[in-house]
Amino acid sequence: MQGSSKLHIAIEAPPWYEIPPHGYGGIEWICYGLVDGLIARGHRVTLIGAGRNHTNAEFFQSYERPPSERLGQSIPEVLHAAASVWALDEISVDVIHTHMLAGPLLARGRAAPTVVTAHGPLAGELGQYYRWAAPYINLVAISHSQRGEAGDLPWVGTVYNGIPVAEYPYREHKEDYVLFLGRMCAEKGVHLAIEVSKRTGIPLKIAGEVQPIFRNYFEREIKPQIDGRFIEYIGEADFKTKNELLANSLALLFPVEWDEPFGLIMIEAMACGTPVLALPPGSVPEVVSDGISGYICMSLDAMVDRVADLNKLNPATIRQYAQDMFSAEKMANSYAELYSEIAGEKTLGQLSKLAETEHPMA
Repeated sequence: MQGSSKLHIAIEAPPWYEIPPHGYGGIEWICYGLVDGLIARGHRVTLIGAGRNHTNAEFFQSYERPPSERLGQSIPEVLHAAASVWALDEISVDVIHTHMLAGPLLARGRAAPTVVTAHGPLAGELGQYYRWAAPYINLVAISHSQRGEAGDLPWVGTVYNGIPVAEYPYREHKEDYVLFLGRMCAEKGVHLAIEVSKRTGIPLKIAGEVQPIFRNYFEREIKPQIDGRFIEYIGEADFKTKNELLANSLALLFPVEWDEPFGLIMIEAMACGTPVLALPPGSVPEVVSDGISGYICMSLDAMVDRVADLNKLNPATIRQYAQDMFSAEKMANSYAELYSEIAGEKTLGQLSKLAETEHPMA
């Protein structure tokens, strides 16, 4: 099958938020950019999702209202997966691209090949899950760092996440604050962002969700530091508020202390013309262009020092870098090429052969 062939692609999104999401929902935001990017290329797309359809795709609804308050519970995911099975039994598609945790479980019984994007870390049971499903799926990484940590998995490609850059506000002139935006947990480094703010004398705005599992960390380490003036906690920001915070800040602080597989908020900041100051674990060196779109800091001391160099970075250049490297169009192009290869007779033959081999957990 040639790369120019038009395909019918089914996109299975998670059930937790509408597409695009109004606030939190990184995977849903990726699905949004992918769906409309594929349609712009002339492909037919069927989206399986929850809530209302805000894309240009054909749509099958599982939940009338996304069960966001039950995030992570098994029953909504199972019911959503069952709805997807029913929907795809009624139509013929060339490729199924699943972003659901349950997606790999469905792949074996389907006539169309299944593409799975691994959105999270692959240590422990999750990695074993993908190993179990390996003969029946086409697994895609979101960074080379993520792929390298599980090199024994049968990866078919690496595709960086992309966003609709034009939908993000651009500000050339910034306000006098730095920003932390993300989940309130230790591995994200909220406490380190506070230290950078205090050591540089630049106010810090903090925005993000406090999940129940991390409530003790927030109450113990973060809340006592918040004074509402120098260290300000915004709460969980919706899409508009998040983008205004990103666009107006001097820099996004990304002091992660774990191997982040991608870090979508970094490219969202850059889309707004805002530089990123980040510690180097995980995918950071792949996402941040040191000295162009921000600075990769080898220590917290280096991050403190780099604040003085922010005025050397050009907001227009930062936004252009985001457009060149991490646009939704580029992501959709990469996936479209991958779909064409996977939907070809050669790949289907390889999948059939794999399905006949001994199971990896046998």
